Order: sequence, then C-alpha cells, then structure tokens
Amino acid sequence: MLVEIVRAQPHLLRILEGMQRLDLPDPLLASGAIYNTVWNVLTERPPLTGIKDADLVYFDASDRSYEAEDVVIRRAQAEFADLPIPVEVRNQARVHFWFPEKFGVAYPELTCSADMMLNFACRTHAVAVRLEADGAISVHAPFGLDDIFAFRVTPNTRLDNAKTHAEKAARAKLVWPELTIIDWPGQAPA
Repeated sequence: MLVEIVRAQPHLLRILEGMQRLDLPDPLLASGAIYNTVWNVLTERPPLTGIKDADLVYFDASDRSYEAEDVVIRRAQAEFADLPIPVEVRNQARVHFWFPEKFGVAYPELTCSADMMLNFACRTHAVAVRLEADGAISVHAPFGLDDIFAFRVTPNTRLDNAKTHAEKAARAKLVWPELTIIDWPGQAPA
C-alpha cells in the first residue's frame, strides 16, 4: 500500500525522478515526506498538510567534506526549485561529524544511507523510498510499517533521543490528532 500511496503523489514522484537525474550514490527519500503523506492520504487531508520539507539523503564516503556536500546541496536546490516544499539534502557519510555538536549525543559512523533510520528518535519515522532504474519503488523500513499505518508514534531508544521524540510527537499530534503517542521509556506521559 505504501508504494501505491507514493506513486499517487505528484510531488513525491517529482522528487524521486529528480533524485535519479542527480545520480547520487545510495539516494533515499526519507522521513516526513513519506509518513506524513501516508497520514494525509488515510485521513483525507490535503497532500502537503504538515510536511515541512523532503529529506533526500545519499551516502558518499569518497569525499566527506562540507564543501563536497554543499555542491550536491546546490545542485539539488536547482533541480527542485519548482517544488512547493524545500528538499533538504544530507550526505549520511558525514552525520557522525556534526551530530554530536548539534544534538549533544554521539552518533555512530554509518555504512550506507539506510543505516540512518536505525538511529531515528521515532521508529515510526524510519521509512524511506527510492525509485530504481527499472521504475520500481523500493521501500526501506527497518522497523516495518505497522506504526505508520496504525497512527502510532513509537520511540526508538538506540540513541538518547527522548527530547527529539517528544518534540516530534507533540508537533505531529497537533496536525494529526488521530495519532497515538508512545512515551519514551521511563518518562512520564505528556
């Protein structure tokens, strides 16, 4: 059902096709653009409701410099300038460099783009798609899709992301009151 939902969204297909034109190594369209779209379709809300941006990630360990990533970011800005939402681009081979300073938590070095989802604050958000060369859409969801389709935001305790989980859950609940929020283990309900 997820692939059918993605295929029915012109903005998501536009991003997936643009990803192919950018020809990045190991690209994925991840997170909010996917799970928020599912919730919008299932609740019959307008397609872009609650979607702040689209996260396009790739994995290039051959050049982990900020300068190399910035070149890709600028190429993507030009490619996606016509979209109604911004496309945020990040090289997952670099995340372990800047994550601890930004979030105050150590971050493991990744080996591919899909590894990032193992560290998301919410298991529900760990979903990504890619348009393959043959036109098929592949789905990457290490924790499965049950939470998304059950309107359940579930924490992922792999990293100390309690604050991020709570913030993302609270924001989502304002847009989709149908959601059930599972609190971080050991924390009082919000």
